[in-house]
Amino acid sequence: MATEAKRRRVVEAVGGEDPDPVAGFLSWCQRVGLELSPKVAVTRQGTVAGYGMVAQESVQCGELLFAVPRAALLSQHTCSIGRLLEQEQGALQSQSGWVPLLLALLHELQAPASLWSPYFALWPELGRLEHPMFWSEEERWRLLQGTGVPQAVEKDLTNIRGEYYSIVLPFMEAHPDLFRPHVRSLELYHQLVALVMAYSFQEPLEEEEDEKEPNSPLMVPAADILNHVSNYNANLEYAPDCLRMVATQSITKGQEIFNTYGQMANWQLIHMYGFVEPYPENTDDTADIQMVTVREAALQGTKEEAERLLLYERWTFLCKLEMVGEEGAFVIGREEVITEEELTTTLKVLCMPAEEFREFKDQDEWEDVNGEEHSLTITNIPKLKPSWRQLLRDSVLLTLQTYATDLKTEQDLLDNEEVYAKLSWREQQALQVRYGQKMILHKLLELTS
Repeated sequence: MATEAKRRRVVEAVGGEDPDPVAGFLSWCQRVGLELSPKVAVTRQGTVAGYGMVAQESVQCGELLFAVPRAALLSQHTCSIGRLLEQEQGALQSQSGWVPLLLALLHELQAPASLWSPYFALWPELGRLEHPMFWSEEERWRLLQGTGVPQAVEKDLTNIRGEYYSIVLPFMEAHPDLFRPHVRSLELYHQLVALVMAYSFQEPLEEEEDEKEPNSPLMVPAADILNHVSNYNANLEYAPDCLRMVATQSITKGQEIFNTYGQMANWQLIHMYGFVEPYPENTDDTADIQMVTVREAALQGTKEEAERLLLYERWTFLCKLEMVGEEGAFVIGREEVITEEELTTTLKVLCMPAEEFREFKDQDEWEDVNGEEHSLTITNIPKLKPSWRQLLRDSVLLTLQTYATDLKTEQDLLDNEEVYAKLSWREQQALQVRYGQKMILHKLLELTS
């Protein structure tokens, strides 16, 4: 679930703490035409984390909870420097695609007359965000080794720094009248990246636009107040004139209203949002087996140089098929193999006899790579060929070695309420990430034994 750290307000950037930010926000909603149902309330009472939304009366499935007019959205197009950002869009292109929105936020936060000031008052305090990118490097590796989070954070930090110094800072320095000196800060930019990562929305593309670049992120007041759980009860719908939050199931009086951030594993939740759902509540949790780990496991079974060379030939062939990559991962869910085709193809190619591989490689097409008899659902794993099961099992064992502790150690911590309560919040969150992943991996061990 979300945490207390998820809903602290911005104080420093906005310039003062509003004694009643909810009242100010509700008054602002009326001014901008943001319609809140009388059945819901923005409150800290009865929520899993800081500000949230709670039903004051029973709500039926399909009922409108609130509607946000597009003019109230905060984006690179609606902000007060939108025309400038559009004129300079060529110079603001980046790997993330977030630079224009981040510049819009940097400008609006320090603008005393910003339309969105009452909305900012409900933001978390930027200096107290709990994303692992704000943990020390030692803490990240100590608590999250093996989960994939430290590597993801390192990439983020490198990209953030490069983006700031090559694009953002030069733009702000070129427009000193729009950006006061105190917002020309890598630290503030870093914090806003985390906030956009956790609180922004991305409008889905229409079917005919699927081949285009993804839409830019935008901030949606009221919608970003809702906390997330995998068993959510509300969902955001996009209409031409507004964005509508609609109940996806009946909600009883006093129940918190939850949106979904998507099908997020716990490692993704802590990386992008700074919180996790305790085991076993996150039904979308997954564990990764790095693709190169399967190659390493296969190499363990080779004895001669010729065998190793053939295995690398098989790997190169899988790369050509775009089934594997040096930085890719096979994703295993609690009930299904998310990357079923990729893992099935990899096991097949790496395990087939040499002569069969030669014939297979020389085919003009590889449409029938898998075969129904080897469908890689969780329940079908015990039915796989013994060589496939052994390679999968060896890969799981190598993956488990990447963690600093074993499953029993994690289980003992979770079972001892007194000891668990003494852990820091970060230690508890990281434990939940590690434990959920290891439970999935140990299930694979049972199925491949």
